[in-house]
Amino acid sequence: MARTRIYAGNPQPLGATWDGRGVNFALFSAHATRVELCLFDASGKREIERLDLPEFTNEVWHGYSPDVRPGTLYGYRVHGPYAPEKGHRFNHHKLLLDPYAKAIHGGLKWSDAHFGYRLDSKRADLSFDRRDSAHGMPKSQVIDPAFTWGNSTRPQLPWAETIIYEAHVRGMTKRHPDVSEPQRGTVAGLAAPQVIAHLKSLGVTAVELLPVHAFVNSRFLTSRGLTNYWGYDSIGFFAPEPRYLASDSPQEFKTMVSRFHDANIEVILDVVYNHTAEGNELGPTLCFRGIDNLSYYRLLPDNPRYYINDTGTGNTVNLNHPRVMQMVMDSLRYWVTDMHVDGFRFDLCSTLGREPNGFNPDCPFFSALRQDPVLANVKLIAEPWDIGPGGYQLGNFGPPWGEWNDRSRDTIRRYWRGDGGVLPDLAGRLAGSADLFDRQGRRPWNCINFITAHDGFTLRDVVSYNEKHNEANGEDNRDGHNENISRNHGVEGPTDNPDIEAARHQDCRNMMATLLLAQGTPMMLAGDEFLRTQNGNNNAYCQDNEINWIDWSGIDPEGQNMTRFTQKVIALRRRFPILHHAQFLHGRNESADGLKDITWLSPSGEEMTTEQWHDHNARCAGVMLNEAAVSPAPSGDESLILILLNAHTESIPFTFPKVPMGQNWEKLLDTTRTADPADETIDKPAVDLHGQSLSLFVRRR
Repeated sequence: MARTRIYAGNPQPLGATWDGRGVNFALFSAHATRVELCLFDASGKREIERLDLPEFTNEVWHGYSPDVRPGTLYGYRVHGPYAPEKGHRFNHHKLLLDPYAKAIHGGLKWSDAHFGYRLDSKRADLSFDRRDSAHGMPKSQVIDPAFTWGNSTRPQLPWAETIIYEAHVRGMTKRHPDVSEPQRGTVAGLAAPQVIAHLKSLGVTAVELLPVHAFVNSRFLTSRGLTNYWGYDSIGFFAPEPRYLASDSPQEFKTMVSRFHDANIEVILDVVYNHTAEGNELGPTLCFRGIDNLSYYRLLPDNPRYYINDTGTGNTVNLNHPRVMQMVMDSLRYWVTDMHVDGFRFDLCSTLGREPNGFNPDCPFFSALRQDPVLANVKLIAEPWDIGPGGYQLGNFGPPWGEWNDRSRDTIRRYWRGDGGVLPDLAGRLAGSADLFDRQGRRPWNCINFITAHDGFTLRDVVSYNEKHNEANGEDNRDGHNENISRNHGVEGPTDNPDIEAARHQDCRNMMATLLLAQGTPMMLAGDEFLRTQNGNNNAYCQDNEINWIDWSGIDPEGQNMTRFTQKVIALRRRFPILHHAQFLHGRNESADGLKDITWLSPSGEEMTTEQWHDHNARCAGVMLNEAAVSPAPSGDESLILILLNAHTESIPFTFPKVPMGQNWEKLLDTTRTADPADETIDKPAVDLHGQSLSLFVRRR
């Protein structure tokens, strides 16, 4: 067989780039002494050739081969010093993934050969292991990026109109009866017409997918028969996870995005740039560690043998290095320009803004995002915390960031659980958390409200369990949060008691309505619209089974009622723009008739007093929103919206506020009702507000 030719090539772009005639390979490593390109047969099992990258320019090793074609499987062996005490962990016996690989073939098959040190050594993390890891490594794959997008265009929906649906690629369709068996649990399944039709019927405008970047299952989990289901262990920031592709081609992801865009639904990716799957100093050598450990990771300055662990996963990606920041920026731009995604949610985002002196909202990475002509026009969402020093940074990210607001989650749960003293904080969360976000020109939509997410209880479990039940995770129920701000209504878990079930369902409607009627951007968890359960598991990160897979065929009548209820609340939110206004409402603006843009009311129908706000036992209030007081008025009818909330167990008579308008109040929503009744006109001066309920009224000018 003729030897594959390789010439100097170019140092840019990084990765393996097909130009129609051959492939250019480029790999950054500042401290390597030699880089071998390893080519494999179509199965990925046999290494057929090794080629030295012949040039080293600007700390990039590169070469061009006219003989390599799309579909070729490859990896790298990187030579250099093995000196962990100095931060270097080169080991050319370990096959390495290309950090810029656009596709990855196969999965990781664990063995001791993946570790750069000998496990039986007295100095395990300093010894040098000569076993070859190639047989158990996934392989990078050259791709042809060509794709016909046709007439597909980005929805580019305004933030103020955005409603997010957080979903998992696999869990969304693994048990969907209308998705073909080969496509269940894949990107192709997610793009099935029945799935998109459901999302359209709900009224959501964006799907936020849990990590789709290539990731690995940790050895700890595989040894216990578990898996890294959530995907927060990235090993490639450009390649879709292979197990999510029914066709084994990344083009499948583009097809999915195109179909979502055709339905006017945006695609947002949950991305993990704060750490990698290589773990701490005792972790495997799969990619970055073997390419240039000293550059890619943040190491202890006085002892670079060890990693800074602000993420709780063993390592922290070194975004302070220009080449590492370039990789992250290149990754983000790739997913926008080539894959056409519409935004990103950044896992443990405080880590990405941490500098030696602490968190900096103007750090180089965030500044680069703000000025980048590609990324400045997509939705950027921060998970504004990590476990590092000063890690909780809710409200401190500044423009243009949206931020997950866990205070909104906790406050809504506490209020409907019946906790005392919550009413003032609830008012702030319903008004878009201006105390956290109203500065630097930020808007209510910068606040991402949620009551549930992948991490924690589902909505049904919030009202069914007082305690977590994570026994299936194999850690004796020690993992996961201990405080869930939940209540089981008297019975832990499932029950046949109809009164308890009715109370639980009403509680779910209360929280869903509060979420969707609050100012800001709502995010709901997939399956909450029909009361999906995880049986009390609040940390189902390792459960690739029925605990996480949505059971579409098992939706009971109450689940169907909940779906219709959710559809109705979303429709109301979209019908009345004052429910998702683009400006904060502070009660400072008035319409010509003297009514404020927002007014908080006591059950007497009068504006809340300071004493009433400080009443620890107060659990009932109303908020009136006045479209005519905002400029310009967001809709033609300039309606008044009145939302009444009662977390007391008993009914409370609520007097309607006196307004200079002749029409009666019309009830459009009542969480005590399981069906979808016709709207009801109220011709009385007061209404009996049922215990543990929320109602919405409109009065037209």
